[in-house]
Amino acid sequence: MQARRPAWIFDGSEIPDDFGHGQKAIDFITALKHPKSPLPDKAFQLPFFWERIIRRIYGPTDQHGNRKVKTAFMLLPRGARKTTMSAAMALNHTFGYQRVHGGQALAAASSEDQATIAYEEAAGIVEATPWLRPHAKPLSSTFHLSHPKTRSVFRAISSDGGGQLGKTPNFVIADELIAWPKRELWAALRTGLVKVPGSLLIVITQAGAGSENLAAQMLDYARKVDAGEIDDEGFLPVLFETLPGANWRSEKLWHYVNPGLAEGFPDLAGLRQLAKEAEALPAQRREFCQYNLNQWQEHSHAPFIELEVYDRGKAPIYADALDGQACWIGVDMALRHDLCAIVAAFRDGVSFKVLAWFFTPEENLRAKAERDKVDYLSWAEAGFMIPTPGPVINHKVVAQHIRELAERFDVQEINFDPNRALDIMHELAEDRLPVFKFDQSWRMLVPAIDTLTEVLLEGRMQHGGNPVLRWNFENIAMTPPDRNGNRLFSKAKSRDRIDGASAALMAIQRASMGDLAGTFYDKPVADNPEFWSF
Repeated sequence: MQARRPAWIFDGSEIPDDFGHGQKAIDFITALKHPKSPLPDKAFQLPFFWERIIRRIYGPTDQHGNRKVKTAFMLLPRGARKTTMSAAMALNHTFGYQRVHGGQALAAASSEDQATIAYEEAAGIVEATPWLRPHAKPLSSTFHLSHPKTRSVFRAISSDGGGQLGKTPNFVIADELIAWPKRELWAALRTGLVKVPGSLLIVITQAGAGSENLAAQMLDYARKVDAGEIDDEGFLPVLFETLPGANWRSEKLWHYVNPGLAEGFPDLAGLRQLAKEAEALPAQRREFCQYNLNQWQEHSHAPFIELEVYDRGKAPIYADALDGQACWIGVDMALRHDLCAIVAAFRDGVSFKVLAWFFTPEENLRAKAERDKVDYLSWAEAGFMIPTPGPVINHKVVAQHIRELAERFDVQEINFDPNRALDIMHELAEDRLPVFKFDQSWRMLVPAIDTLTEVLLEGRMQHGGNPVLRWNFENIAMTPPDRNGNRLFSKAKSRDRIDGASAALMAIQRASMGDLAGTFYDKPVADNPEFWSF
C-alpha cells in the first residue's frame, strides 16, 4: 500500500498503565465539554485513535511512576482534529492532574493568527465546561489562561514573536512545525523544557515539503525510531503518512492514513471531490497528496530528479583516498551575498565521486538561515559551508580554496559559469590554472543536463550525502520543454538556491568527456584573448 501508520493504535494490544496516569488523562479529557460537540450536553468527543495515542503518551512509566515519553512526534493529515486535542492536553497540564505549581503549558504556533486559534479553542472548551469555568482566569489580550490556586498557566505563543527566551515550560505543544519561519522559539522551548523534571514536548504537524526544515529533521529521526534503527524509549513516533509512489486514488489508502475517516472526519465526500479535481489539475494533486494524504513533498513543483533516486549516491566518500587523483571542477559564483558552490568530480570507471564546498557571507548568517529556512549555522559548524568575512562572499577566500584544491588533486579543468565570475577567473588564469568558461547556452547546457540525468538515474554519482548539495538538487525546477523536449534548470522558478547543482552539472559533464577535444569554449581563458572581449 506504500503507507505508514502505527500498528499499536489498531491491534488491540495492551498499553501499560501501572500507575494509572493514562486513565487519568482520559478521564480529564472526557469530562470536558466542547462548544461545537454534536453529542448530548456538549460532551467532548474523544476519537478512538486519539484515546490510544494519549494512553501511549501518559501510561508507560518507570518503576518510580515517571512518564517514559519525553517527546512525541505526530504526523497527521489535515482534518485529524489536531487543534482540539492539543487544547485538551494543554488544559490537562494547566487544570488537570498533570498540572504542577507554577507550571507553564504552552501551545506554540507558527504565527499570531494560529496562536489565536489555539487560545480560542482552549478558552472555548473552558467556557463550555461548567465545573472548570470557575477555576480558570482568562486573559485574552495575552492568550493566557491561569489556575489561580496553583498559579499554573496556559499560554498560546507564536514562533514569529519575540521575548520567548525566558520561558521555562513543563509542557509544550508545537503545532504545525512545517510552517515555523524561525528557529529561535524552537531553541528556546527545547532548552527551557530540560530545566524542569518530567517535562513533555508534543509536536503535531501535517506533511510538509523539503528536507531542510525543523519538521523534516524531526520526521527523519521519528522514522528511524519507528523502524528500530534508533533505540529511544523517550521518543514516541506517531506517523500517518503516504509514501512516494502510492496510489493516491485509492480510498483504501485514504482510510489508512486518515484515522478519523472511520468516525466521519474529514468528510469522505469532500475527499472524493478533491480527488476528482486532482485528476485534471496537477497542482491540486500535489496539494491533495500533501495535505489530505500526508505525503511529504519535495520543494520543487517540477523537479529535476526524484530525491529517492538522488539518495542512492549517499554512501560516504573518503576524501583522503582521492588525493592526487584527476578531477574536473565546476564553480557557480551566484550573487555575492548568497551562496557560492565548488564541486569536484572524480571519475571511477563509468561512475563519479563528487565533493562539494559552499561559501556564504559570515555577516547576517542567522538572518539568511531564517530567510532560506535552512540551518546554515549547523552546516557551517559541521564544515559543509564556509562562511567568509564580511557582508558579501569574499572572492579571495574562494580563489585560495581553489588553489588549495589544485595543489591537493590533479585538477584537469576549472569550469565557471562566467556570470559574476570574471574577476576570480582572471585571477586564477594569471596563476596558469586550467580555467575554462562553461557557456550557459542551450548548446552547452542541454547535453550537460542529459548527461547528469543519465548518471543519476543509473546510480553512477556518489555524493556522500552532503546536505547542502542535496538541498540544492531538491530545489531545482525545470523550464517547460521546448519543441524538441529539451529543458533547463530554471533559477527563476526554483524555490531556493541551486548553485551546487549547477556546479555539479558542469563538473560531471566535463569529467564525462575527459580528454576529448572540444570547442572554442574548451580553451583555457589564459590562452584565449577572445574570452576577455565581452
